Amino acid sequence: MEKGDSEELFNYKGHNLSKQLMKLDLIEAAEDFETRDSDIFIETYPKSGTIWTQNIVCLILYEGHRNGTENIPISRRGASIEYNIYNVDITQLPSPRVIMSHLPYYLVPKTLRAKKGKVIYVYRNPKDILVSYFHYVNSWSGMENSCNFEEYMQRFLSGNVAGSLVFNHVKGWYTHQNEFNILFLCYEEMMQDLRGTVLKICKFIGKELSSQEVDKVVEMSTFKNMKADPRANIVKTYEECFGLKNITHLRKGIVGDWKNIMTVSQSERFDNIFQTQMKDISLKFIWDLKEIQSTQHGKLQEPLQENKEQKCSTQMLYINRSDNGAIREGPISTQRMLFFTSGVLTRKFTGKFTRKFTGKF
Repeated sequence: MEKGDSEELFNYKGHNLSKQLMKLDLIEAAEDFETRDSDIFIETYPKSGTIWTQNIVCLILYEGHRNGTENIPISRRGASIEYNIYNVDITQLPSPRVIMSHLPYYLVPKTLRAKKGKVIYVYRNPKDILVSYFHYVNSWSGMENSCNFEEYMQRFLSGNVAGSLVFNHVKGWYTHQNEFNILFLCYEEMMQDLRGTVLKICKFIGKELSSQEVDKVVEMSTFKNMKADPRANIVKTYEECFGLKNITHLRKGIVGDWKNIMTVSQSERFDNIFQTQMKDISLKFIWDLKEIQSTQHGKLQEPLQENKEQKCSTQMLYINRSDNGAIREGPISTQRMLFFTSGVLTRKFTGKFTRKFTGKF
C-alpha cells in the first residue's frame, strides 16, 4: 500500500488508486461496463464496511452461504470492478451479480448512473476510517516502512491515500444520489441495528427471507462470527494473492476507536477540516455508539474534547440549548451534539468548552 506521498499511488482522473492492486485496463473500461438491472454494487470509501456489507448481501442471496453447505469465499462470489485480484470474469457471473468498488461516483459505469443496477453505499465516521486505514497500511508496509499516526493523518487529510479524500468521496455520492438507484447506509447504525439493516437490504434488492433466515444472516454477520469464518475474513485472499500471512483485514469492528489513538489536538484539527468540508451535507455522522439514541437525522455530529494533553477517551462535554433558551453543559453520552453551519464556535481550554452561536438552534 502507500509507503509515503504518492510513491505507491496511481491517479486516474483525479482519483488515487493503489498501484499494487489496481489494473489499468479495468479502470479504463469501468465507465463503459454494461450493468444489469439486477446488479448489486457495494460502494464505499476504503475501510468503511465493504467486506462486512458484501458478506451480508451474500448471506441474503445464497442459501448455501447461510447454511454452510457451500465453501465459497465471498471474494469469489463477486469481484471488485477496479481491484479484481482473482481475475473474475464479471460478465460471466450469474445474476444477481455482487460487485464491489471504491470508485467515486463519476468513474462508475454510465449505465449504473442511468439507474440500471442497484447501489448500496456505506459511509462511516471518518475518524474511525482514518484509524482503521492507518493500521491496515502499516500491516502491509512492515515495520521498516511503517509511518506514525501523525504522518498518516496528514496524508489522509490531504487525500494522498488510495481512495483520495474521504470527504469528496462521500459528498460526491451523496450529492449525486438522484442519478442512481441507491441505498445509503451508515456503518454505525448498522452496528446498532444489524437486523434492521438486513431487512433494509432485503427490501432494496428484492429478496424475501423468512424470520428464521433473517436471524441466521444477522448471526453470521456479527464481527465475531465473520472474523472466524474463512469465507468472510478474506485471510486466504492475502495469502493466495500476495503471499502475506500477517494481514488482519477485520481488526476490531468497533465504533469510536479513534478516541484510543488520537490526541485532542489531532481530533480538533480533524474536526475543523470536517466542518469545512461537510458543512453543506445533511448526513448524520455518529462518533460513538452512545450517540445513536439521541441524534437527529439531518444534523452533522461533532465530538468535543476536554483538554489537549489527554487522549480522546476522556470525559467529553456537549453544549446545547435548554427549553428556556439557556446554554447548558453535560456528559456527551446523555445528550446529542449538534453542529450548526450558522454557528460561530469559540473554545476556552480551561477544562471546559464555551460555545457561542449566532444562528438559531
